[in-house]
Amino acid sequence: MMGDHFRKLENMYHAAPVNAYYNPRLEVSKGRAELTMDVNPDFFHAANALHGSVYFKALDDAAFFAVNSLVKDLFVVTVSFNIFLLRPVTEGTLRAEGYVTSRSRTLFVAESVLYIGKDRQAARGSGSFMRSSIPLAEVKAYA
Repeated sequence: MMGDHFRKLENMYHAAPVNAYYNPRLEVSKGRAELTMDVNPDFFHAANALHGSVYFKALDDAAFFAVNSLVKDLFVVTVSFNIFLLRPVTEGTLRAEGYVTSRSRTLFVAESVLYIGKDRQAARGSGSFMRSSIPLAEVKAYA
């Protein structure tokens, strides 16, 4: 029952304390995840545009959950992540689409694209991920 696993991942994500600040929304499917988040001026740097940490969070979260959608027993971890900032963002709703591009027994590679509005790319990212030793069943919010 992969659908049950996807909903548990979404519950785990939404329960993370950091997400109370950003208020993102996440939908998980097989090998994919989509995150949406409203742009908030509290997320801006001194030049009044979105801080790079918010780009990273959206891109990494989407790619991470795309990978964890394929791993039903363990929490995965980000090993490395690279981002390309394509344009400043000052308003609207962010949408990050993450998808798995490669997997082996020990390593997963996923990419993500951050859009502002319907289809305007604001950033791209790619990362490598691996299984941790933390069973998902032991993560309280994975319910």
